[in-house]
Amino acid sequence: MDIIRLLPDSVANQIAAGEVIQRPASVIKELVENAADAGATDIKIFIKDAGKTLIQVVDNGKGMSETDARMAFERHATSKIKSAEDLFSLHTMGFRGEALPSICAISQVELRTRTEDSQMGTRLIINGSKAESQEPCMCDKGTSISIRNLFFNLPARRKFLKSDAGELGHIMREFERMALVNNNLRICIDTGSRIIDLRPGSMLQRINDIWKNNLNMQLIPIDVDTDLVKIQGFVSRPEYARRRNALWHLIANGRHINHLKMHKVITGCFDNLIASDTQPCYFIKIQVDPSEIDINIHPSKNEVKLEREKEILSILGASIKAALGKFAATPQIDFDTDLVPIQAPGEGSPENPTIQVPSDYNPFEIQTGNGFIPNEEEGIYSGSYPETKFGGNFGSSYYGNRENRSNVRNWDSLYNRFMNRQEESALEKTPIEGVLPAIEENLSMPVRECFQYADKYIITSTRDGVMIIDQHRAHLKILFEDCLRSIRRMEVTSQRVLFPESITLDFEQQDALARIQTELSAIGFSLEYEEDNRWQIVAVPTMISQSDAKETILRILESVREESDSFGTTANPMDDIMERMALIMARSAAITRGRRLSPAEMENLVGQLMSLPDPSLTPNGNLIFTILDEERLKSLLS
Repeated sequence: MDIIRLLPDSVANQIAAGEVIQRPASVIKELVENAADAGATDIKIFIKDAGKTLIQVVDNGKGMSETDARMAFERHATSKIKSAEDLFSLHTMGFRGEALPSICAISQVELRTRTEDSQMGTRLIINGSKAESQEPCMCDKGTSISIRNLFFNLPARRKFLKSDAGELGHIMREFERMALVNNNLRICIDTGSRIIDLRPGSMLQRINDIWKNNLNMQLIPIDVDTDLVKIQGFVSRPEYARRRNALWHLIANGRHINHLKMHKVITGCFDNLIASDTQPCYFIKIQVDPSEIDINIHPSKNEVKLEREKEILSILGASIKAALGKFAATPQIDFDTDLVPIQAPGEGSPENPTIQVPSDYNPFEIQTGNGFIPNEEEGIYSGSYPETKFGGNFGSSYYGNRENRSNVRNWDSLYNRFMNRQEESALEKTPIEGVLPAIEENLSMPVRECFQYADKYIITSTRDGVMIIDQHRAHLKILFEDCLRSIRRMEVTSQRVLFPESITLDFEQQDALARIQTELSAIGFSLEYEEDNRWQIVAVPTMISQSDAKETILRILESVREESDSFGTTANPMDDIMERMALIMARSAAITRGRRLSPAEMENLVGQLMSLPDPSLTPNGNLIFTILDEERLKSLLS
């Protein structure tokens, strides 16, 4: 009996949709690319319920005839290519003829389109690959396509979509990519809660319009034109390298792509210029002959293969290094604070170059704190955090007065004093504040003498064996519990700031702020909208200083954005923001691995840790300590 049969087109389209359409953002990407290919200069995007209920894309392109409108939804129907040879001379975004059939197979589609030389347009209704009607209609020149109830006939796929906040985050990231690629077009998105309207402009203007924060002032231009490749764009200056949220945008022949080798070449140009835990931002456009690039690697068309990859990578690396050299990009002394230049005698001459020092540097009060140092294993940031109210300062930091800097005249004296104070600070470690003494009668495992290994781990003995403790994770857990306890007791009071600080937020940060503004107010923050995506911080919790408010808010918003799928799913969303704030404060204040501790500090740290209800795990679920019992030790030595 024959068992192999040809799948119906509707089923085949649903299978194809699994590769082409993963989520609402995929639909928007495909429709906007079609609009750009149609010669549109104005593209509008409307979404409802993060695209689950409605996605509508309206353009003023050349539109379609009645026959073309129907053919566009057939599998492998396309106006972009006619033969296999055309794959190596592509000048359009789409070419496979898979997107529209895949979309209509998993949604309810309404299309309205009219060409410039037609007085009447056509209206087409398709429900799950089945054309229900097609009739003349009045409409503007161009195309309007509405996608309703995405995955309505695939409940399993719809179930695995993220929350509205999560899907909206994906949509906004895709919107940023499309807006950057098509900087010559007007592109607008209406999410239902806010409207973003980007006017045509240069690439630099579009970068600033999308990401704000004067990002355009932080970039170094690149412009190289060879017979093989043309490279244009921008990389960030080394002093603006980021520890998180680095912006990586690579565009090849007008298409936003992912290319690991190019990424490694670009970031490798910053070796020895930036801290190892930071990353540069880059916005690079590469143009090669269409015959030298293959974009038919994946249905999503975000991967490419270059015919002369090695040569192009060499030119790319050389062009970035030349740009960095041209703009005098040099290694910085400190990567943990804002930098301002101090001139040695000679005002930046080759014999007496400009030295970059921390903006809060005071030669009479050398900072001995650790700054923010990344912990790659946990994916968090830790270090000294000044002037918190949870039982004193966390860590040891001294901040001087900027005004004293103007009194410095003798550069040699300043340098010698700096080196002497650095040597002294290396010998004198301030005890960890906020860690209570151990009370042995309250511990299930009495603590004995402690030893430190590799300035990272505390080793002590207990009744059960040898305990090895990660000092950073232990302190993180202690501080988290202290912070959370204070917040939950509503010991958080708010204070107005004398001089409100402005904070500029990008699209995703604004969405995160809209979701948690009530919770932020409840814990003492007050933000007032100013203009042009800027807010003023007018009140902060008394537990943090005004200087820490901006960084704390940004970290909370980033945490909400990264975990938007889970945020708000608890019975009380306020618990989410409380725990996030407590964890962010603890991350900022916890001692780092590599910090040498005195015996008293180690005993205090272990004692406080063991007094917690659950001392074994961090808030993220990472193990804080392990115990090697006698049997385990015997097996290791057998």
